[in-house]
Amino acid sequence: MVISKESVKYSLNNIRKSKVRSILTILSIFVGIATIFIFVSFGWGLYDYIDEFTSSSSADKLMIMPKGGVIPGLDTTFKLLDSDVRAIRKTAGVYEATGVYMNVGEIVQDDSKKYAFVMSYDPDLPMVMELSDIEVVEGRPLRSGDSGKVTLGYNYMLKNKIFPKAYSLNSKINVQDRDLRIVGFYEKIGNPQDDSNVYVTNDFMSELYPDKNLSYGMIIARADRDNIDDVAERVKKKLRQHRDLDEGGEDFTVQSYANLLESYMVVLDIIIGFVILIAFISVIVSAVNTANTMITSVLERFKEIGVLKSIGARNSEIFKIFLFESGFLGFVAGVIGVFVGWGASNIGADVLDNFGYGFLSPHYSWVLFAGLIVFATFTGAISGMVPAWRASKINAVDALRYE
Repeated sequence: MVISKESVKYSLNNIRKSKVRSILTILSIFVGIATIFIFVSFGWGLYDYIDEFTSSSSADKLMIMPKGGVIPGLDTTFKLLDSDVRAIRKTAGVYEATGVYMNVGEIVQDDSKKYAFVMSYDPDLPMVMELSDIEVVEGRPLRSGDSGKVTLGYNYMLKNKIFPKAYSLNSKINVQDRDLRIVGFYEKIGNPQDDSNVYVTNDFMSELYPDKNLSYGMIIARADRDNIDDVAERVKKKLRQHRDLDEGGEDFTVQSYANLLESYMVVLDIIIGFVILIAFISVIVSAVNTANTMITSVLERFKEIGVLKSIGARNSEIFKIFLFESGFLGFVAGVIGVFVGWGASNIGADVLDNFGYGFLSPHYSWVLFAGLIVFATFTGAISGMVPAWRASKINAVDALRYE
């Protein structure tokens, strides 16, 4: 469907004549487009963040944790012990296994007191770090025998992030009323909880919490990645036997890290899909408004259409004029919408990063920009099809008589 240059000029002139109505129509569409852009870009960014964890270093990991969503290490009714680790190691397909302690620690700097997670692991089997695929950016990781030494999350290096004063290598930090020497800092993960973690060795954890009957918050096992699901079932069966539990009565879950991330992805799909659905409803309402605008335009230009037909304009030409007008309004709304959405996403990302949620960063792609502009143009054109068709069917004689 090709529209002539004269018809384009005529359509643009009509849009200029009805500036207020055109602006309101554009406004109603671009708000919906901008909303979709914001949520899709941040949702896409979240998928990218999760995909980063689905790496070769995590594809062979099994995680054994308490059932019911209890924060690992904080449920005193659920205990994973060294005997459980040994049972898991004996399972066919498991190469090695290690436990991770997790506790809440009191951290003091001068008159300021904070609470953060203290995590411990076996430096000879640092699989918990492999899950997140994080590296030390200053200093070194923990080593076996590192008593009284810690590595810290990224935010401890920053002034006024956790405490008024930043920490540095070889300085001391007071954890659980003990001064511990800092040997390393981990790179930024992008959320306040992980970036404020304190890490010690498993052996030192019992010294740091001498009055607490420690149990592992979770166990991580390295398994045969080609048969990871079968190995997970064998681990589950082995632990049932070891803990004397009936099938279906397990107080623990065994999941591959990839499957755990997939379960998060399913929830993320539902949430983002629901939000985008709301935005689509906004666009549909905008399309109805555009159709109403075009119908009004047809009624106002009834006699004008008669004049055009009387001087030789064909029905198809009239149809193209009105269809172009509605599509052009959609196109302008789409362009404004994606750039408003882009600007709002940038501002939102900066705000979230300042609050420590750097992992919530938007993903920008030409597909997103172009796709939403095309979608807005198509929405405008579709909403104008019926008014355009009605305009093309107007009888020239009746239109010239119209008052």
